[in-house]
Amino acid sequence: MQCNSRMKSLIGLLATVAVCAIFAGPATVAAQDVAVGQATANVLAVLTVTATHDLAFGDVLQGVPKVASKTVIADAGVFQITGEGTKEISMFLQLPDFLWNSTNTDRLVIAFSDTDADIDTTLAGTPAVHGGGVIVDQDPHALPDTPLGGTDNILQIFLGGTVHPTVDQRADAYAADIILTVSYTGS
Repeated sequence: MQCNSRMKSLIGLLATVAVCAIFAGPATVAAQDVAVGQATANVLAVLTVTATHDLAFGDVLQGVPKVASKTVIADAGVFQITGEGTKEISMFLQLPDFLWNSTNTDRLVIAFSDTDADIDTTLAGTPAVHGGGVIVDQDPHALPDTPLGGTDNILQIFLGGTVHPTVDQRADAYAADIILTVSYTGS
């Protein structure tokens, strides 16, 4: 009888396993489906920044401040930016506080007012004149985000400023870097 009891236990165990397999089977044998999507991107034209004209004060007298006007192209500092038309860009001008002489032993104070920059998005690639859609009297320390011109994919910044020589300013040629950093805003 002991053999029958073991057989019955084994048959009961096999029946339990079979029932579990029946219920678990459909869960592991479910139908599958596959979908394929894509990742896409459209890379915009590279931004190009060019300093097309230096901010030029010309001859300066000791003790007499001199203005370089943003509207006089021979004097104005002009930067040209090209890229993807109508896309907005952020612009930051790093402006010097001083111009230094050729031996870096004397400095000449330079200042920029909050109206010393104009932004033009309509010019056809020449710094000869402001275009019809110029945004005037901008603060060069805080230029607004601005879209590139849609027709020519161009934006130009016209920069003016004032130097303030001392009464005993050393006679020499003075210079300093003006750095423009530009990036797309994503708008």
